[in-house]
Amino acid sequence: MIRRRPSLVRIGPIFALFLLAGCPDIDSSPPQAFQYTEMRAACANRDPLKKAYFGDLHVHTAFSFDAWTYDVRTTPADAYRFARGEPVNLPPLDENGVGKTVVQLDRPLDFAAVTDHAEYLGETSLCSTPGSPAYDTPTCVAYRPPASSFLGFNVGADPPARADFCQDSTLCTDAAAPVWKVIQQAADEAYDKTDACKFTTFVAYEYSLSPLGTNLHRNVIFRNANVIDTPITTYEADEPHKLWAMLSTLCTNAPTGCDVLAIPHNSNLSNGRMFEVEYKGAKTEEEQLKITKLRAQMEPLVEIYQHKGDSECLSGLSTYPGEPDELCSLEKQQFPPFDDCGVSDTGWGGISGLGCTSWRDYVRGALETGLMEGERLGENPYKLGFIGSTDTHNGTPGKTDESTYAGHLGLADQSPKAALSGSALAGTPLLGNPGGLAGVWAEENSRDALFDALRRRETFATTGPRIIPRFFAGWNYPDNLCDRPDLVSKGYELGVPMGGDLPPMSGSEGPSFVVSALRDSGSTDRPGTPLQRAQIVKIWLDESGQPHEKVIDVAGDPNNGATVNLTTCETQGAGFDSLCTVWRDPEFNASVPSLYYARIVENPTCRWTTHLCNRLTPKERADYKCDNLSVPSTIQERAWTSPIWYTPN
Repeated sequence: MIRRRPSLVRIGPIFALFLLAGCPDIDSSPPQAFQYTEMRAACANRDPLKKAYFGDLHVHTAFSFDAWTYDVRTTPADAYRFARGEPVNLPPLDENGVGKTVVQLDRPLDFAAVTDHAEYLGETSLCSTPGSPAYDTPTCVAYRPPASSFLGFNVGADPPARADFCQDSTLCTDAAAPVWKVIQQAADEAYDKTDACKFTTFVAYEYSLSPLGTNLHRNVIFRNANVIDTPITTYEADEPHKLWAMLSTLCTNAPTGCDVLAIPHNSNLSNGRMFEVEYKGAKTEEEQLKITKLRAQMEPLVEIYQHKGDSECLSGLSTYPGEPDELCSLEKQQFPPFDDCGVSDTGWGGISGLGCTSWRDYVRGALETGLMEGERLGENPYKLGFIGSTDTHNGTPGKTDESTYAGHLGLADQSPKAALSGSALAGTPLLGNPGGLAGVWAEENSRDALFDALRRRETFATTGPRIIPRFFAGWNYPDNLCDRPDLVSKGYELGVPMGGDLPPMSGSEGPSFVVSALRDSGSTDRPGTPLQRAQIVKIWLDESGQPHEKVIDVAGDPNNGATVNLTTCETQGAGFDSLCTVWRDPEFNASVPSLYYARIVENPTCRWTTHLCNRLTPKERADYKCDNLSVPSTIQERAWTSPIWYTPN
């Protein structure tokens, strides 16, 4: 059953908002699923049927070794002010070291986390602080302008190694300690602990393991102010499983009230290694299972989209287990002909665009691998919910609008010349994008409510717009549920939301799914874009244990003829303010594991490069080859819900 709601009909979005918000008087509403773990006022605005909150859990400031060399001087406190709607200053710097470029969000975020690189926190502080013990060393001199090189920090060394001036002393760890305190203080001061609950912060950092240029990075997010004394870096944990074990020992299993999760990102640059099937040190299946359970506990989410590209899927690899998906071409860093890693090989150098590309570099491959390992071990190591984020290195969380994109790498991509023809550590800025947002369905905007939602994977990702999707699965949803005001209540009562596991099969028919979505309402200056279609992506194993995937259009119209004028960036054609459908899988096989997630797609709009080129003079357009750029002129922004899993008895 597919229901299509026409665009620009006043009752459509109003009724859809009612549907998505739910009816608070329904007695079958789920109870509050969290408890406060910190001293704070209870939120006055609480909804047991949950609300959608938008944030950014991947944000770098001048405390990160690379951001500082881009002339970024934004602090963690500045980043949180920006997330709340205040302006910040970006490069180029004036004679007083203050940025000349002023940027501001048109809509504040609900939550954010500053995730500066834990590696080189001390080195960055020492090299940028006049009079420090290392300030005049050759490495620090080369780190500062005009050279602005961080190569002396041994970035990408395997095994990880500190800067030369810190290898035989505690100088860098001692210097990092007060920086970690400032990061915690900034998060605490920006967190709204009043009953208004307008803005939430998390103490966090990035673990940046990069052996020989392969991206194995994780963002480490703490539940509350009870955090570890010192960030666990690649020096203490030179492999991801050591990070999980140390976080478990020092945080989740410590009697301090500490809780934490890790979020891998940019698997698209990992040369098959982020989700490689390996169990370091395990000699038996029981030992493998122990590692699998630890990974599943510590990493319930994956960052599927950010400014260094999309990590959902990549068509064209020899191991791709489905029909070509044209929407998998979104914001890619790799292009055919591919150096294909094959089924099990791995490579090196992905951060610099080198080495082979694996089907496991993309989230669908990881989910498929998880189903296979789940069948073998009885525990799925890759049961991953989805979020998006920016990975901004400007300290500008949530700056995702294509039309006003000012880069994410300071001087490395801030000017038109740098953005359209420059280069940076992780490929050219031309291949970058404004990044995405993390969406969370939670009862209220507090640390505990949001963190519990992250852990249970009731999350979604967007490429930047504030699309609001809901996704439920069960065995007995009525076909007319989209027309009922108790959609959300029945969604929880009769099934599970995004991120959940289907209960044991009930009846003889396959599962039914409720997909509902609202377009981004936009702002006064930049209205949102109509939706084009809603899809369900199904992944399953066949009877022999081999993975398959299929994309099904379930609502909307992929052939609606919507276009965009590339000269003015005005959109044209029909679209939808809201979409809703109940869909039942007609090919369901109860004997094999499967999973499903929803993908909501907007009508086409201009990519940031098109917006930028349209603002240039004819000479500048010619100089920067605007008419012959090697990237698409348009983009179809989208949202992804976390999957829902089915496991046979």
